[in-house]
Amino acid sequence: MMKTAIPEALMTLLSGENLKDKQREAFLLQTVNEDGWPHSAMISVGEVIAADPYTFRLMLWPNTMTTLNLMRSKKAQLVIIYEGLVYYIKLQMKHHSAVHSDVHTGERFSAHIHALKIDQAKYAEIETGVQVRLHNPDRVIDRWQAQVEILKHNPY
Repeated sequence: MMKTAIPEALMTLLSGENLKDKQREAFLLQTVNEDGWPHSAMISVGEVIAADPYTFRLMLWPNTMTTLNLMRSKKAQLVIIYEGLVYYIKLQMKHHSAVHSDVHTGERFSAHIHALKIDQAKYAEIETGVQVRLHNPDRVIDRWQAQVEILKHNPY
């Protein structure tokens, strides 16, 4: 089976670098709950990185519905709307040990692409995806930077 690589635009977006410049970007991480219903959560550039062309690493809040769903099902879909394209990325998840630091406690996951669909509207331009305005950018970006450093340099 041929591996599906992370597109170059997403490798750059999810590099863990220049977080301040990317602070408005948010993505949808979709899981399925125990009753079989879809569950969506927003994640940021401070919670997911492209570790290599075939692997994402994530650090998520502990004990959330999303985290519990991922631990149970080991499957997710990441939806990223970026630069006029919509990326639907089906992921096979693997849970790793939690991280407890002064800055953040989080559950770590690695994710390999099971399937990738890239979509664009033929009749319109996709201008934006999910974007946010942080209430306390300096504090949040500091936490993101700490999380990203853990994801980059703490091998699973």
